[in-house]
Amino acid sequence: MRVLQHTLASSISLEGIGLHTGLSVRCTLHPAPVDTGRVFVRVDQPGSPIIPAQLGSLAPAHLSTLLQNTCPEGSEGSQVQTVEHLLAALYTLGIDNCRIEVDGPELPILDGSALPFVEAIAQAGILAQDQPTLLGVIKEPVTVWVGESFVSAVPHPVARFTYGIDFANSPIGQQWLSWTASAADFVESIAPARTFTRQQDVELARQRGLIKGGSLENAIVCTETEWLGPLRYADEPVRHKLIDLLGDLSLLGYRLQGHIVAYKAGHTLHHRLSEQLLQSGSLLIHTQ
Repeated sequence: MRVLQHTLASSISLEGIGLHTGLSVRCTLHPAPVDTGRVFVRVDQPGSPIIPAQLGSLAPAHLSTLLQNTCPEGSEGSQVQTVEHLLAALYTLGIDNCRIEVDGPELPILDGSALPFVEAIAQAGILAQDQPTLLGVIKEPVTVWVGESFVSAVPHPVARFTYGIDFANSPIGQQWLSWTASAADFVESIAPARTFTRQQDVELARQRGLIKGGSLENAIVCTETEWLGPLRYADEPVRHKLIDLLGDLSLLGYRLQGHIVAYKAGHTLHHRLSEQLLQSGSLLIHTQ
């Protein structure tokens, strides 16, 4: 049986502040035709430039995923930042085609998780389209690493994701989670997990001009001994790392079949693995 592409059944908007810019922003998710993919549109800029949610749009950034298009002369183009939570929701819920209009340089952080985006998608509805989707099957192992941090992709009969983190001298400690992809379980077990940080890292990030919109309303923060607010899960940090991983892998443009294992990684290594999967020919692409 063919697995079809999907889009939204209607449009829906969300508003809030950007985690890093601190700016108020509104984004609207629209249905899109088959083979459009997931695309961002900066409606606040002349000509409403389009930024495809693809690996080729990646730009360097700290603590988030930043996408940009390229001007004809090769200069820096329009950008949109902190896209990973929305992309994780769209990818895991099977939304292949979506036009995301945004009136600022960053998506709203909302409560720091993917849940508000999941709820918006559910409210808008999901519509099947008469075109098969593409599956990327991992046929050979691939690993990228820096020091002891790594991300690996290995063949596996289903989509499975395993993540490990280790923050010594903090309440986070070492956490591992292995999860078999399921839209329903994503909504219950993964999407509500919020972005996290240690109190000692907050000032460093602000010195870099980041997390201007960060607060205990959109992140969980710990001191060296305790959390500054209640957790939704005992292992909420590692669950949130899965959200980041899913959002970053969505830039491949394929639904993956295989096992992705990450340890003490981040956006940069997530992106490097995706690029290596394409460059090495380790993905077998076909319609489902």
